[in-house]
Formats: sequence, C-alpha cells, structure tokens
Amino acid sequence: MVAYENTLIVYYRRGCHLCDEVAVHLRQFQSEFNYELEWVDIDEDPELKRRYDVDVPVVKYRDEVIFYHFFDEEQLRLSFTNASS
Repeated sequence: MVAYENTLIVYYRRGCHLCDEVAVHLRQFQSEFNYELEWVDIDEDPELKRRYDVDVPVVKYRDEVIFYHFFDEEQLRLSFTNASS
C-alpha cells in the first residue's frame, strides 16, 4: 500500500475542519522530517469509515497511530526519532 518508508498515512474526510488543520501542520514539518503524505478518504471505504468515523483525522506512521483529532508535534518528533534509532 505505502510506497515510501517515510510515509504518513492520513485518514480524513472532506469537510472536516480538524483534518484541514492537521494538514497545514503536517505540510509545515514535511521538509524537516522528509516524509511523504498519503491521503485516504475514509468515506470511500466502508471498513475505514466504520473504524475511523468519529476519530478523523488519524495519522499513522509505520502502521502505528501517532495521533488523531489534533496535531501533536511532540508525538511526530518522537515517532521519527524512535524510527531512526
């Protein structure tokens, strides 16, 4: 599914203001951590909609949820620090 080792998967839905806010922050840190963003609209997949319906945005890195609802800079940094050690 994911083509890059440094890919964040962002589960979102259109019209979600929290998703829009997280997107802005993720793009701000993209060059610092050199990651790709893979956007997945949960409304296009019934299983993802069932799983993440009230939790979007959900951001995963290497199959682990690193945060949801709100951007968490500390958790983002920790995820990439742990991955490089």
